[in-house]
Amino acid sequence: MSAGRRSTAGDLPRKVVVGTTVFGAAAPYPGLAGRAEELAALVDEMAARAVEAWPERGLDLAVLPEAVLTPNADQASDRSVRLDDPAVDRFRGLARRHQTYLLLPLDLAEDGPAGPSYANAAVLLDRRGEVAGIYRKAHPVSVVGCPDDEGGVTPGADFPVFACDFGALGVQICWDVVYDDGWAALGAAGAEIVAFPSASPATVRTAAHAARHRYFVVSSTPRDNATVYEPTGLVAARIHDHGTVLVHRLDLSHAVLGWSPALREGNALRERFGDRVGFHYDEREDIGLFWSEDDTTTVESMVATIGAEQIDAQIARNLRLRAAPPEV
Repeated sequence: MSAGRRSTAGDLPRKVVVGTTVFGAAAPYPGLAGRAEELAALVDEMAARAVEAWPERGLDLAVLPEAVLTPNADQASDRSVRLDDPAVDRFRGLARRHQTYLLLPLDLAEDGPAGPSYANAAVLLDRRGEVAGIYRKAHPVSVVGCPDDEGGVTPGADFPVFACDFGALGVQICWDVVYDDGWAALGAAGAEIVAFPSASPATVRTAAHAARHRYFVVSSTPRDNATVYEPTGLVAARIHDHGTVLVHRLDLSHAVLGWSPALREGNALRERFGDRVGFHYDEREDIGLFWSEDDTTTVESMVATIGAEQIDAQIARNLRLRAAPPEV
């Protein structure tokens, strides 16, 4: 668990509805405007499913795959677009219409003191369609035999956490998954969800980051899978087929519990609270995520009734026991 991160189990439930997709690898590029229409249809579907399942809430966040808007030209200068491009305006309108945050990954052209620069970026639009923030990929890929990063992309230098109305959101992009610096920085800064637009459907490292830093990770990729990972590292929801969307509701007020005799793999809480408690426990991993389905009751108070202990507190207590001098 990242240093300084507090448990949210004592907070009342905070539900968030997230959407993601598998899209890109099997779809010929139809031009900038055409691609914007393809992606808009996917966001429309996410929003419709969210409203159908949770009409009182709707969609809170839509995540799209890495650089999915822009063409795959060799040089960044040939494929990058600007924020004032009509294709970007299409997504501003989508965010407004569906009243959702929308993460749009693209190769972004920007002007600076030294002239134009290009970034592999993810633009976060808020519910009004305004730019709430931009993350620029810190670790673009430099392959053997190529003199630059991704055809002239400038690496980003910051790992911002965006204060959304549903909670704290961080972003990592594709090859960032190989390095822990960004993931750790986001955890230390209090990120509760990390959006992970990627060209690679990598799962092992992604799950490890979620478990290590105790946040949700929402991946969006062009092939194989798009996944919502829990702060345990376990898979909450996953899709595999190209052109499909995934919509999932999660709770940012949760408890991570390991095995204990009192817990009985979650059955002790189910017997006491019935459908007022929700959980996903994996007996193979001996760990689970627990949350409250009662808007007036915290999951922390539920856990206290059976004398169970959150796993990070359990780990810290055991470390203190090992470090304590033996009694004489």
